[in-house]
Amino acid sequence: MSALAPGSVIGILGGGQLGRMLAMAAAELGFDVHIYTPETDSPASRVAAHTTVAEYDDEAALAAFARSVAVVTTEFENVPATTAEILVFNADAVIHPNPEALAIAQDRLEEKRFFNGCGIATVPFAPVDSRADLDAALVQIGAPAILKTRRLGYDGKGQARIASLADADAAYSALAGQPLILEGFCRFEREVSLVAARSVHSELAPYDLVENIHADGILVRTLAPALVDARVQQEAVALASRVGGALGYAGVFAIEFFLMPDGALIANEMAPRVHNSGHWTQDACIASQFEQHIRAIAEWPLASPGRLCDAEMINLIGDQVNAWAALAAEPNSKLHLYGKNEIRPGRKMGHVTRLKR
Repeated sequence: MSALAPGSVIGILGGGQLGRMLAMAAAELGFDVHIYTPETDSPASRVAAHTTVAEYDDEAALAAFARSVAVVTTEFENVPATTAEILVFNADAVIHPNPEALAIAQDRLEEKRFFNGCGIATVPFAPVDSRADLDAALVQIGAPAILKTRRLGYDGKGQARIASLADADAAYSALAGQPLILEGFCRFEREVSLVAARSVHSELAPYDLVENIHADGILVRTLAPALVDARVQQEAVALASRVGGALGYAGVFAIEFFLMPDGALIANEMAPRVHNSGHWTQDACIASQFEQHIRAIAEWPLASPGRLCDAEMINLIGDQVNAWAALAAEPNSKLHLYGKNEIRPGRKMGHVTRLKR
């Protein structure tokens, strides 16, 4: 595939807020977007030129979708890897990220093994497929630890803390029936993440490392840049380059790290997509993560990831979005709302970026 000309159609699997912001960025570069989602009246579909509403295993609908677009991308990592495989192998579609990257990111155990295979440190971990496995893993790793589902967990869902061995029964009962992983606890100083774009020609354009603050497993605040030594930024970029190269990746991806007191980085997880901790780039960078992703998958040159000013991004979760009027009136702030029809506790409804001039 050569560079896509303006007017080409980009396909996006998924209709949530990330798809919405990708579609808006694509439109600014002159592309049309075709959204594929099982959801009717999705946030992304309302800003896209075309939408197909169908299940992710509908081979006929996927084939028709593939014929209508020049390239396909995903807005969240839990689009079934089999969907990507159908598009690639049955419909001869060009898709970024590739099915391998999706499959690895969808399974916490495979993700940890992938990091270790790249020479990247993680917390100790062990697969748990039975109650006996959990006992053995706790002997190996100890407590405190966290028991997690291997698949589909996000924003603090699908996990249970084990503060001591006495918590093992309750933790296992809460999550039993699913493939699990036990992860050791590390006494980190801060949680940080690196968002980077990688082109099909292996060019890497990393943004500044940022600091993330979570509550109840949900990202609530991102500070850009993270106040770290230059060597920590350099190490994060080197690790991201290693991950992108090992996956043959094209597009934007993020790696979340634990920053240890000695400055070491411990990889927590990766996201093969634009990322919540990169939303600040919309307002504080030369080119946003969304524009960079479109550029990468369209085989355009990557733009500069340079930061124009410091920034703070605040997620609007649940009914916090009802403060939209006050937030819209704040000087040096940019409000982004996702067009979701229903406010629910724990649901990301928008974000505000406060620019530090």
